[in-house]
Amino acid sequence: MIKAEQELLEKLSIADLERANAYAKDLGHGLQIVRSFPQGVTIFGSARLSQDSKYCKLAFKLGRLLAENGHAVITGGGPGIMEAASHGAYEVGGRTIGFNITLAHEQFPNPYLTDCLTFEYFFARKVSLAMAAKVFVFFPGGFGTMDELSEILCLMQEGKMPKMPVFLVGADYWKGFDKMIGKMIALKLVAAKDTGIFKITDNLQEVVDAANKIGHPKVSENFYDGFREASEIAKDKKS
Repeated sequence: MIKAEQELLEKLSIADLERANAYAKDLGHGLQIVRSFPQGVTIFGSARLSQDSKYCKLAFKLGRLLAENGHAVITGGGPGIMEAASHGAYEVGGRTIGFNITLAHEQFPNPYLTDCLTFEYFFARKVSLAMAAKVFVFFPGGFGTMDELSEILCLMQEGKMPKMPVFLVGADYWKGFDKMIGKMIALKLVAAKDTGIFKITDNLQEVVDAANKIGHPKVSENFYDGFREASEIAKDKKS
């Protein structure tokens, strides 16, 4: 152990060390599940929508289509959009993974999961949801969905994660988001080319086609393995 690391550990309190260990344990359990199946399609969206809403009906249909094409469906494991997508896949014998989270309200595992893990920490859950995916799909949602969307777009924009297809399903809902991005571009807060990271669509077949084009990675492989970019680690630290 180098001197700087030793000095850092000496400055940490017992509470800090216990907290760090809890973070690592939560993340480790999530990645263990991620490594147990080929990367699939991660679907995000509100836990608050009823199953008879038009968006849940779309999520159910998408989950079914993905499972019929052999793709695992990954969600946050709860109700609403997550339940609908899981149900659609489960109904045709698909694999449905739920990365649940302990919350004060509304979040509980839905009954259509073949695999489920409940997290304590949002960041560990988000890492697992991302590393499990070869395609990302965002249905309408609130702060949580927007947090997950903005983080994934930012990480792809900055070359901190592999660029994978990102679909925003529900054009009527996402048109406001698209308008906001337009304002960002006008103020030069976002580059116009960055809008190419995502696509707004109501065509579920586009999502399935994107997943089919990528195919079915081996369980032993993950797009994050060996990933570098971030401008190739700043051109190898400028050589």
